[in-house]
Amino acid sequence: MSFGPPAMGYDRAITIFSPDGRIYQVEYAFEAVRRGWTTIGIKSRSGAAVVVEKRRISPLIDHNAIQKIFIIDEHIGVSFAGIASDGRVLIDYARLAAIRHRFLYDEPITVEYLAKQICDVKQAYTQHAGVRPFGVAMILVGVDFKGPQLYMTEPSGRYMSYYAAALGEKSQAVTEFLERNYKYDLTMKETLKLGIEALSKALEGKMEASNLEIGYVDVEEKKFKILTLQEIAELLQ
Repeated sequence: MSFGPPAMGYDRAITIFSPDGRIYQVEYAFEAVRRGWTTIGIKSRSGAAVVVEKRRISPLIDHNAIQKIFIIDEHIGVSFAGIASDGRVLIDYARLAAIRHRFLYDEPITVEYLAKQICDVKQAYTQHAGVRPFGVAMILVGVDFKGPQLYMTEPSGRYMSYYAAALGEKSQAVTEFLERNYKYDLTMKETLKLGIEALSKALEGKMEASNLEIGYVDVEEKKFKILTLQEIAELLQ
């Protein structure tokens, strides 16, 4: 990612604005997200789901041990695109925030408030010298007292609510597919199938259960679940 001569000198520290009001280190963090594995989040009337691409990066790596979807609280799940180590740290922080909220208030944390907690940390790392922004964007899905929720957090510290969102290398193709085919009135199974179809259009190849990871939470049980390989294979059929 190159900005040419005008960027020279203004991307050396996080505390320096360019003459046109940009912080280049934050924009570089967005580029790290765009190079990540494709990650999709969809919410509907019946719940919310995340569908994630899993690549076989080396024949010597245990592919089954690679995890891209995580349970934060019993009603919230998350996935990410970008620098995996940054995502791991923020996931640990989110889990602690959810536990503290239950301990202090004796109730589950809302998805929006958890997204805000994560973004408070992300934003702090865009304004202090000697640090760099988190090179990761996260999709949080869950069900709280407001119903199904989907939030996406950005490296800049901004978060927004979405009906459907995509991150990673093929996010543009996925977004275009979802804009044409998304409907709010979907069953949970239809929501999962829409996510798989969107990812298949982006990858332009044969889909295998081992190359996917899927998690969902529905409005009836309000418990986030990660599908097994067998359950994913049944959906693909």
